[in-house]
Amino acid sequence: MSSTYGENLKLSIFGQSHGAAIGMSLDGIPAGLPVDFEKLQEFLNRRAPGQNDWSTPRREEDRPEFLGGILDGFTCGAPIAAMIRNKNTRSGDYDNLKDCPRPGHADYTAQIKYGGFQDSAGGGHFSGRLTAPLCIAGGLCKQWLEEMGIRIGAQIASIGTVGDEALDMVHPQLDRLDPMFPVLNPKAAADMKDVIHFAAKNGDSVGGTVSCAVTGLPAGIGEPMFGGVESKISQIVYGIPAVKGLEFGSGFYCSSLYGSMVNDAFTVENGTIHTATNHSGGIQGGITNGMPVIFTVAFKPTPSISKPQQSISLSAGENTTLEIKGRHDPCIVPRAVPVVEAAAAIALYDLILGNTQTNRRK
Repeated sequence: MSSTYGENLKLSIFGQSHGAAIGMSLDGIPAGLPVDFEKLQEFLNRRAPGQNDWSTPRREEDRPEFLGGILDGFTCGAPIAAMIRNKNTRSGDYDNLKDCPRPGHADYTAQIKYGGFQDSAGGGHFSGRLTAPLCIAGGLCKQWLEEMGIRIGAQIASIGTVGDEALDMVHPQLDRLDPMFPVLNPKAAADMKDVIHFAAKNGDSVGGTVSCAVTGLPAGIGEPMFGGVESKISQIVYGIPAVKGLEFGSGFYCSSLYGSMVNDAFTVENGTIHTATNHSGGIQGGITNGMPVIFTVAFKPTPSISKPQQSISLSAGENTTLEIKGRHDPCIVPRAVPVVEAAAAIALYDLILGNTQTNRRK
């Protein structure tokens, strides 16, 4: 069940990068929730390929076809099913990858696990293309969370060695983020694009980080131990291809400090309890404390680059040189921003559904 996520909702993602279609089913969603299709399409457009000179030239409209679960603009209680048809594919670019795996990709591990029966075109089921149906589910959950006053936004925190101004962890400035290249400092945006263009010009790629903030969450969401907010967000975020690191709040930086420097002191203002700082990222003991939930995701550089790379011929059992064809992002970070938002929305909506069911039993 590796392509299924959730306890109170059940998300299942299907399809391959160059297959006829990709899609998702989302079960466990209550009836009567409104769906804004135009708003959902705007969200999907942020992830769609081929829209600018810092992403892959592969163009796909990414317009979902809903097959069930929504009636007259509202959820009807049945599982929600949607698919996106793949149209702009060039599978011939990947014919040699079952014998000559790409360094950094899942070609070799898939060959070992599936014995040559895997779909290697465009990365098959391991492709970032599968984040499109993830964004369908996440875009819907994001809308329903907004109805509750819960808002999710993310920024490009860094690309290569160029960093943006950090989000304020107590009062995130989400309104300052441009949806298509979400940074706080316009100079950082220009420098980041230069880094991407430099990598692309040299047949290379570059990685970066995405910081996500969730505001409006009440205290008390989540469970201790394995049901914590960090655990649930981490599980789905690590399902995004190329994710190699994740931290909450001040994360690894806290490990170099004293407790007196990172403990978030409690305070009361106008009858509301909050913390003066937010080093814990809004989560303590796996449970939300009412402060913004903040986490940062590290993305490795896109493994598919046009520079010659050392690989092997599995059939011949010898070393060889691989030159990768196909169309690839020189940096996936800008298009990954809405994917991170989608993953957070799915995880949090799943937790809120569980919290609601627990309260009903009480």
